[in-house]
Amino acid sequence: MNDVLSIDPKLIKGIAFAVFAAITLFGAGYLLLTKNILYAAYGLLVAFLGMSGLYVFAGADFVAVTQIMVYIGGILVLMIFGIMLTQNKVMKAESSNAIIVSSKNIMWGIVTAVAFFVGLLTMLYQAKFKLSKAYVAPESTVDKIGISLLTENLLMFEVVGVLLLIALIGAAFVAKKLKNE
Repeated sequence: MNDVLSIDPKLIKGIAFAVFAAITLFGAGYLLLTKNILYAAYGLLVAFLGMSGLYVFAGADFVAVTQIMVYIGGILVLMIFGIMLTQNKVMKAESSNAIIVSSKNIMWGIVTAVAFFVGLLTMLYQAKFKLSKAYVAPESTVDKIGISLLTENLLMFEVVGVLLLIALIGAAFVAKKLKNE
């Protein structure tokens, strides 16, 4: 019984971080490799969820919640609705969400990706990171951001809410107009 309780917390955090990193990489890889645009959106969903978990490990709890609320709850749902509402009638017979690409030359993409990756690794190895010996206790930023939004930034917060409402009404109007045609 004592062996179960004596598991190192750093090991558990490391395993959880690796799981969220694997979820993110799986979602991004699936997004890149699938030929179905709707399945690509689902891969993006998995990648966004994994990134949200990684933000929690980075101590950015507000960014993690915002990732879920804005990117998954708003933008990704809007993309899925856009995909479902704008299906091409010609493609319905074969595959409803297939991506048709005229160029099959992937060599330039591979060369660019490898060059970018090598450049990033070079910058990472040349960086001089300094580790601090002092422990800094993580604190939540949600309280500070909430107070700031509802006191000195209240007008901007409400203007953004009205603009988003107008955009939602416009999107519904355009979708209704296209459906009636």
